[in-house]
Amino acid sequence: MAKLRITLVKSPIACQPRQKKTVEALGLRKLNHSVELEDSPATRGAINKVSHLLKVEEL
Repeated sequence: MAKLRITLVKSPIACQPRQKKTVEALGLRKLNHSVELEDSPATRGAINKVSHLLKVEEL
């Protein structure tokens, strides 16, 4: 499977609690923190919910 590099580029402070938990579930903690995850439908769904806070690159 392909991998995705996900970077948090905007703060989730003013977001809804559900969106904050989605960012946390993706493994992102601070601004400009990046994680590499497998490209799966579940990961893509989480990314779509908070896409306005993230930068996503395919590896």
